[in-house]
Amino acid sequence: MKFEPENSDHFEVIVPPESREYKREKERARELRASAWWKRKRATGICYYCRRQFPPAELSMDHVIPLSRGGKSVKENLVPCCKDCNNKKKNLLPIEWTEYLESLRGNHDP
Repeated sequence: MKFEPENSDHFEVIVPPESREYKREKERARELRASAWWKRKRATGICYYCRRQFPPAELSMDHVIPLSRGGKSVKENLVPCCKDCNNKKKNLLPIEWTEYLESLRGNHDP
């Protein structure tokens, strides 16, 4: 069975985007995006999820545990990822799209 993250509407939103907490975490992410730490992390050019190489400018900041699911804008929860993976992951937790990741890495049985 092939995993289709775009069809996964079953996740529960814990922190609504209009909440003060969500906005505060988005602001923290913006601050970290301007930091030397993030510039070094993105400079590797490797997407955290699919492990493919990209020009660093093409990588975006992703919350491994999404803000809407209770994640925080802290270094341990922020990773560089390609636009394709970011769009497919959406608000999923890593465990919810492990099958998709395995298929990207060639570890998934057909």
